[in-house]
Amino acid sequence: MKITLQRLTLLLMFCCSLMFSVHAENMKKLGNLNVHYMAIGATFLTPEVAKAYGITRSRYNGLVNISILDNTKENTPAKSVAMIGKARNNVGQLKSLVFREVKEGDAIYYLAEINYANEETIHFDIQITDGSKEHNLKFSQKFYVD
Repeated sequence: MKITLQRLTLLLMFCCSLMFSVHAENMKKLGNLNVHYMAIGATFLTPEVAKAYGITRSRYNGLVNISILDNTKENTPAKSVAMIGKARNNVGQLKSLVFREVKEGDAIYYLAEINYANEETIHFDIQITDGSKEHNLKFSQKFYVD
């Protein structure tokens, strides 16, 4: 019980740190899914949160955080899906994204790390598979080294 409470506290700290780093909500409706997404520099995370989730905290490392909600059900609960992705920068260099699913209570998050250079714009192309339905999420993020 104590470990679960500690992990939940860390997750809340993690979510709060992400919310403060984002100026506007990033959400796309893809069929019956509400897809919430963000990409931030890993230094926005506290050392404790980064350690708890196995995230490398570096000036050149970013974190992609995606959550999927089922908009066909009451209270739009979190939904478990399959997710793969790739990213490319403006000169066409490809970077693979390896997502891992994190479950904390009723919440489900998909996290992937990505390396970047200062003022590098990364274009994300993520395939989300929900049963037999496939959806594509595309977005871009410019990263800065602090």
